[in-house]
Amino acid sequence: MSIISRALRHAREDIAAARRRDPAARSGLEVALLYPGLHAIWAHRVWHALWRRGLRLPARAGSQLTRWLTGIEIHPGARIGRRFFIDHGMGVVVGETAEIGDDVMLYHGVTLGGRTRDSGKRHPTLEDGVAVGAGAKILGPVVIGARSAVGANAVVIHDAPADSVLVGVPATARPRDADESVRALLSAPDYSI
Repeated sequence: MSIISRALRHAREDIAAARRRDPAARSGLEVALLYPGLHAIWAHRVWHALWRRGLRLPARAGSQLTRWLTGIEIHPGARIGRRFFIDHGMGVVVGETAEIGDDVMLYHGVTLGGRTRDSGKRHPTLEDGVAVGAGAKILGPVVIGARSAVGANAVVIHDAPADSVLVGVPATARPRDADESVRALLSAPDYSI
């Protein structure tokens, strides 16, 4: 499969994921043209490819241009899976060693940051299907298990198993009930601070 056809397939997946997750999305064209979260992700793929090829300065320069245009800062070293969606997006920061699985969703103001200046893994890992509410901070090389939900404004500094709900400062985890939808969890007043 050529690079162009793969890029188009990923772009179609991204648009479909945004339409599934955002009830305000009226058409694929609207999403493609007007969603800065998608623009930041698409640009990140280019900058990440440069980063992996050792072209660090151009990759960093490109990521800073994207930050200036979208308000979303994704380090070109971050590894991001498929169908990643950033809703609204302003103020999102994703650090260099962050790892994001497939079907992950972030709201505005989320930070996937570090807690140390040491080299090596210093940023979070979000496994598949994680959703992170507005303003949440996930700090350090923690792992958030698949299908977990992080409440708005939570500060996460410890690992969490799959299917968890994390709320508070510092965040505590509890098992997510099988009938709890992520959308409901992220909008419930008792899961925000």
